[in-house]
Amino acid sequence: MAGEQGTPMSDEPPSPPAKIGSGVEEGAAAYPAGDGYDPKCVFCRIARQEEPGTQLLPCEPEDLVCFQDIRPGAPHHYLVVPKKHIGNCKTLKKEDLPLVEKMITVGKTVLQQKNVTDLSDVRMGFHWPPFCSIAHLHLHVLAPASQLGFLSRLVYRLNSYWFITADQLIARLQARSATS
Repeated sequence: MAGEQGTPMSDEPPSPPAKIGSGVEEGAAAYPAGDGYDPKCVFCRIARQEEPGTQLLPCEPEDLVCFQDIRPGAPHHYLVVPKKHIGNCKTLKKEDLPLVEKMITVGKTVLQQKNVTDLSDVRMGFHWPPFCSIAHLHLHVLAPASQLGFLSRLVYRLNSYWFITADQLIARLQARSATS
């Protein structure tokens, strides 16, 4: 993939500070009795088409949705989001590996539908907590990565504490599988 090269200062991004007494749980576990829907979450509402002005792109499988980012960092900037409310990428377990792989496949398919032919010039990844603006799992799909603006190159920077590529997340989830 195109982008900056570099080595992170450590393997593990820093952990977010604990929110003492917040009582807020992350991920689907926060809504065990329901259907994985959080009415306060904008991505849950978008997935149910309850947010006017957000157009969903054609997307298979049915448990995912895809739409354009409201602040695009590249000519093509899409978000692939599970319909079920799932916390950020740090909450994922080894059992979630197929979901992440499905999200990547959808991202590539949407780019191809939008006539992006150079899939080697694509950046796909997740913001690592606490650098997430929305606590609902979402994959950023940006293309061409070579055309990221100055700020976008910082926000979606490879080998940073705040952004993890889809490939890096898969490797972490696979490592959890190997150690279990």
